Amino acid sequence: MFLVLITTSCVEPPNDAEILWDHYGIPHIYAQNPDDLFYAYGWAQTHAHGNLLLRLYGQARGRGAEYWGKDFLNSDKWMWINGVPQRSARWVKEQVDPYKSMLENYVAGINEYADQNPNNIDEKYNVVLPITVEDVMSHVQRVLHFTFVFSPDDLKAAENSWKKLNGSNAWAIAPSRSAAENSMLLANPHLYWGDIYTWFEVHLNLPNENIYGASLVGTPALGIIFNEHLGFSHTVNTHDGADLYELNLVDGGYEFDGAVKVFETDSIALKIKDDDSLKTEMFVVKKSIHGPVVKEEGDIALALKVVALDASQIFQERWEMATATNLNEFEASLKSLQTPMFTVMYADKEGNIMHIFGGQTPIRPSGDYDWSGVVPGNTSATLWNHHHPYEELPRVLNPESGWLQNANDPPWTTTFPEEIDANDFPAYMSPREMGFRAQRSARMLDEDESITFNELVEYKFSTRMELADRLLDDLLDAASTAQDQELKNAVRVLKNWDRTADNDSRGSVLFKTWVDDMNFPDDFALQWKERSPIQLPEGLKDPTMAVHRLFGAAKEVKEKFGRLDVFWGEVFRLKRDSIDLPANGAPGDPYGVFRTSYYRPDDNNQQSLIAGDTYVAIIEFGDSIQAEGVMGYGNFSQPGSPHRTDQLQLYSDKKLRPILFYRHDVEAHVVETTTF
Repeated sequence: MFLVLITTSCVEPPNDAEILWDHYGIPHIYAQNPDDLFYAYGWAQTHAHGNLLLRLYGQARGRGAEYWGKDFLNSDKWMWINGVPQRSARWVKEQVDPYKSMLENYVAGINEYADQNPNNIDEKYNVVLPITVEDVMSHVQRVLHFTFVFSPDDLKAAENSWKKLNGSNAWAIAPSRSAAENSMLLANPHLYWGDIYTWFEVHLNLPNENIYGASLVGTPALGIIFNEHLGFSHTVNTHDGADLYELNLVDGGYEFDGAVKVFETDSIALKIKDDDSLKTEMFVVKKSIHGPVVKEEGDIALALKVVALDASQIFQERWEMATATNLNEFEASLKSLQTPMFTVMYADKEGNIMHIFGGQTPIRPSGDYDWSGVVPGNTSATLWNHHHPYEELPRVLNPESGWLQNANDPPWTTTFPEEIDANDFPAYMSPREMGFRAQRSARMLDEDESITFNELVEYKFSTRMELADRLLDDLLDAASTAQDQELKNAVRVLKNWDRTADNDSRGSVLFKTWVDDMNFPDDFALQWKERSPIQLPEGLKDPTMAVHRLFGAAKEVKEKFGRLDVFWGEVFRLKRDSIDLPANGAPGDPYGVFRTSYYRPDDNNQQSLIAGDTYVAIIEFGDSIQAEGVMGYGNFSQPGSPHRTDQLQLYSDKKLRPILFYRHDVEAHVVETTTF
């Protein structure tokens, strides 16, 4: 146990607040009022992630290059181009109590920890101190509006590969589909392992509140939440909340409705650290009627327009969602649409389940999902200024099937039989498609009419490749008459393969190598159709060519690993600090794996996990809460902490740990206490 000494601050120190740290480094915070709760929350987050937290705030200020050098210059420019520092100052002024006071206390807790524990934070990050509420607002915008809604990576050719790393799975199971006749919820975000995407698991307690979940580091608002009454999770939805407008440049301005308009301009001076000195670089931000110019080439420019830049009450919205006790209270808070995007998957103790296609979707004059590309910016006919209200968003409540799923597919396929018709919504609302991961997700729920808690855990960790079920039989038939011995060996390995990407799976490396050399979806015999959403696509358009590619894949695998039946976990690894374990799971698409893991090439022909499953929680809303979870990369990022790696074995073994929701369970697992 240790006592936190309070130094001089404009915020009153906490009174009778404490943090009970469990053996996985999860803070269970108990306080008598929200101000003290969030003070301790800021303190705890800094204890676990101090270096990362301060760096993220420095970048959100648009001063990373000033603090740490030229590598941060592009990040700084992105903040200033999009007006984040200026907007954050306005957002702070728009905060009202008690939420303003809660934010101030969260920031005070951060500063107090840094002041009292200077040796626990890398010296180079101290330059960011003290943190302000304005920094928090800037960070929220950087994360939500200018990373998730629209990222600088969306301007690059690698746009699609970035999007594949940011997704999620979420399920809601109604009592009618539950063996115990209780609602159940799966929260399963997929993000990059580190940086701005890092989750922090936390337990917040007040005399009349018991709230559990996870927030992204640097944010005081929880993104995944359950309490004694209800819970919800998010997925990245097929939402288009930003548009790039193509501008024709004329005489220093741009064409708009037959006239030439003048850009608004602002000169920004950015400081850049260069060894022990600072140099200054000037750049000009141009702004059209649409928004800031984010790219200019020749006589063409691209201007960016993003939703929800006036939605400054997101913290209030999230706290009201966290403290809601029933569906009506929850939806009342959600209707403010302060969060710019994300699917909301909901379940409660009363037996309700719900899927909302959340966020602010612009009311566009016409067109379909092609709005997600570049839009003509020379006419007011394409310029939107309003968004659809909550009542006009796709919503499914208590479906006949008793289950809801989302795996980053459009809302139309959240359950079967379908509950909403895409034709009842504007064509630009969301595309019509369903990837293999989403199909695998729906199939598992659809095929089990009475799901137990343990079965839900088993399904969550499923690494079965839906793609193999659509193709492998055709491939083996086509290759069955092969005379080449190596091809015969490949057929034997694939026949014996269990069609999973488990640690000990033999054949999955060969199958993946073959798939990566094919050209799907063009190589399917039958393409996806709306009327057969979880049956198609399937089959091989050119079996002879597919067998030829299998021969090449077999040769590649044999050369790299010495044998065709190499274990999946021998090639795909979990590496963090000194830990090196076999991994499982694969990219959700095109392979159709629900347990999503993404890798990058490493030494010795191995690949290391870099993204995918991050925080996982499964909750059953019975007479008491039953919940289990895991955070693959641990609940601390500070160097040297054992909590950087203490959950990797669980990830490798496809296991969850009990979530300690009630105080008597917490007290049985306390390893350290922080008292304020």
